[in-house]
Amino acid sequence: MTHNTVVLAGLIGAGIQASRTPTLHEHEGDAQGLRYLYRLIDLDHLQLDLNALPDLLMAAERMNFTGLNITFPCKQAIIPLLDDLSPEARGIGAVNTVVLKDGKRIGHNTDCLGFAEGFRRGLKDVARERVVQMGAGGAGAAVAHALLSEGVQQLSIFDVDDGRAQALANNLNQHFGAGRAVAGHDLASTLALADGLVNTTPMGMKKLPGMPVPVELLRTDLWVAEIVYFPLETELLRNARALGCRTLDGGTMAVFQAVKAFELFSGVVPDASRMLAHFQSLNG
Repeated sequence: MTHNTVVLAGLIGAGIQASRTPTLHEHEGDAQGLRYLYRLIDLDHLQLDLNALPDLLMAAERMNFTGLNITFPCKQAIIPLLDDLSPEARGIGAVNTVVLKDGKRIGHNTDCLGFAEGFRRGLKDVARERVVQMGAGGAGAAVAHALLSEGVQQLSIFDVDDGRAQALANNLNQHFGAGRAVAGHDLASTLALADGLVNTTPMGMKKLPGMPVPVELLRTDLWVAEIVYFPLETELLRNARALGCRTLDGGTMAVFQAVKAFELFSGVVPDASRMLAHFQSLNG
């Protein structure tokens, strides 16, 4: 099957040299008979910060980029620079995919769907009365929406910025009903009563080693999910597995957010199982 579509996409974020996203997209593009190029636009590498976003977006438009993926720390800062948002992106308040078409910049969120798919595959029958989430940033907002959609009864959100945790909880309660989300205050006592723990902070990435919670708060009957995927086994997951916890790594979310972004950029539905297999081969 060949398409005469040409796709030029990129990823804007900080510290993304180890990202698997370009090869995921390009490998599937090849398999689909597309001309598909995917470039990294690394703020750290370019010695830029969030203030560069307007220029980077304009440059991408001028160079006829088809679209951009957006990652830490830009998922919320990008929103004022866009013309419109998909219903998901608007509800979540974070964007990880921007389609550039007909002079318009349309923001989407494929993180929510990506995390939900991973959760259903990896932790489908876990208890979900009470869950603790670390992080209330752009990825955290998407994951929180996914967790509540997947039946978590109460989500306690912890963030270094209390105001950000409270704002996310308020947004979630408007969508899912009062009391479904709370800004957490005492991590030790909240985690002691929780069924699961989800890390949506960048803590655990190669460039930010460490754990988002003290290791002594983990216990065998807690399930632990992670969105960081380089490395695939973070310090959090390694310690959780040593205790015998059920775990979910960040790989499935990485793949399934890319599956949907690929479709948004190219108009072609990719082969999700092929993309998953390719991702797994990269981590072999």
